[in-house]
Amino acid sequence: MSLPLLLLLLPLSLILIFTPTHSQPSPGYYPGSKFRTRGFYQGYHNLWGPNHQSVSRDQSSLTIWLDKTSGSGFKSTRPFRSGYFGVSIKLQRGYTAGVNTAFYLSNSEAHPGHHDEVDMEFLGTTPGKPYTLQTNVYILGSGDGRVIGREMKFHLWFDPTADFHRYAIFWSPYELIFFVDDVPIRRYPRKSPYTFPMRPMWVYGSIWDASAWATDDGRFKADYRYQPFVARFTRFIIGGCSAYSRRRCRPASMSPPGYRGLSPRQGAAMRWAQKHYMVYNYCQDSRRDHSLTPECRL
Repeated sequence: MSLPLLLLLLPLSLILIFTPTHSQPSPGYYPGSKFRTRGFYQGYHNLWGPNHQSVSRDQSSLTIWLDKTSGSGFKSTRPFRSGYFGVSIKLQRGYTAGVNTAFYLSNSEAHPGHHDEVDMEFLGTTPGKPYTLQTNVYILGSGDGRVIGREMKFHLWFDPTADFHRYAIFWSPYELIFFVDDVPIRRYPRKSPYTFPMRPMWVYGSIWDASAWATDDGRFKADYRYQPFVARFTRFIIGGCSAYSRRRCRPASMSPPGYRGLSPRQGAAMRWAQKHYMVYNYCQDSRRDHSLTPECRL
């Protein structure tokens, strides 16, 4: 008897037993729990699209949306030189192709045409297909003009439209770490001052139309028959050293006491995420000119 026919004859409970699953391992340490959340206006303000943004009465949550007239974005009130920056996000289900929902660090307004940027971007999708979480790093203008991206992309181990999940960026003078629900998914160490952001950056969030490239390299565009496209943000965390802090200010550790870098359990959790859910790594792309991304060879 063929396997497909056998599966048709089995009860659902038995089919689920044979379905491959990848249970999330515990990272053993939860840095997001070490910080106090703050109200939206305690750390941020509207940047653009004010009519496409709504803050709850108690300032604990923010809703932004995209329609055919505009998207929306927000920005931290202060620049930072290091820290842990997190927020919980709930995405929209259904047809969201072409829509980019982002949480990121940048100094593009201070250094136009020659800026640094650290991205967590949710790339919209079509029904039945998962969202893609794109992490990216731009250094000294590599996101301007001739773009040199450092993308690592992931599908998530949960449905990001069903509930809020925490997404965070940790930035120290030595490394960048991207977290999803306190599971580290990517570590980008400082290997050279030319491949690592060193100048102060602000924290941003936005929703906008990226139809030219966001979904299947632009094959699927934003379809405004499904507008508005909505993203919800809550549990805002900013724990870091502002650009105006004293030089002795240092970001909090992202690991248990006794570890300078990720602990063995955190490292194992990151390898699990990359093994099962990473769908693209720029360093493994043979089509790329890696002379432009020397950290891939170091």
